[in-house]
Amino acid sequence: MTIKEKQQELVDEFAFLGDWEDKYEYIIDLGKSLKPISDDKKTDENLIKGCQSKVWIDARFEDGKLFFDADSDGILPKGIMSMLVSIYSGHSTQEIMDSDFDFISEIGLQEFLSPSRANGLMAMTKQIKFYAVAYQLKK
Repeated sequence: MTIKEKQQELVDEFAFLGDWEDKYEYIIDLGKSLKPISDDKKTDENLIKGCQSKVWIDARFEDGKLFFDADSDGILPKGIMSMLVSIYSGHSTQEIMDSDFDFISEIGLQEFLSPSRANGLMAMTKQIKFYAVAYQLKK
């Protein structure tokens, strides 16, 4: 599945949910399915700056594709990271760099989040792009 297809699938899933309480619960449930990263990956280097909660993301490059692992000490950020990891993990650096984050607006997630959480979301998306650029340069 392409990144765009995964994004659309998530947009469609959110469209079936009624109000924001249902969407909030869905995000929390997604976070429960996120495999936690090991404690040795919970370093300052992997900590996303700008998030209200502690959010860690680690990336590895295998067979021309980037794979992400993430965790958070907050239930909502963990759910958001679960969405981002499921969409972007397993794709090439070029695919990630060429992608956008328009699906976030389509879901309406930014309007739902407080300003500080919206800033955290932007920090998460920037970090994914940063890893793609960094690994692209290493090639």
